[in-house]
Amino acid sequence: MNTNVEQSESPVLNWGKLVAAALVLAAGVFAFYWFGEVSWAVRTVGLVAAACVAVAIGAFTVQGRQLRHFLSESHFELRKVVWPTRQETLQTTLVIIVVVIILSIMLWLVDMFLGWVVLENLLKSG
Repeated sequence: MNTNVEQSESPVLNWGKLVAAALVLAAGVFAFYWFGEVSWAVRTVGLVAAACVAVAIGAFTVQGRQLRHFLSESHFELRKVVWPTRQETLQTTLVIIVVVIILSIMLWLVDMFLGWVVLENLLKSG
């Protein structure tokens, strides 16, 4: 049984929040270019502030809550990962390098053989 109680939110209110977030972000981008004579640093701070406000508005939508839940679950799963040691990483890297070199040499030999067959035997006999 799921103990999380979903609060139902009006779809109109949800879309209104998303539109408001998009408008705040668009206004920040517009202001960044509209006030071209103002210092680049001041315009950048304004743009970052507008993006933060847009993200904050978007975080309180249904999709924002779902994204926060997904990120928290992902972080929880990431803590379960057993990362390889430095020695295991180096050994695996060396094995991959050796295999790539061996396969490269084999493909080069096949290419040389096929080139010899085509150029020396088939083209000269025709």
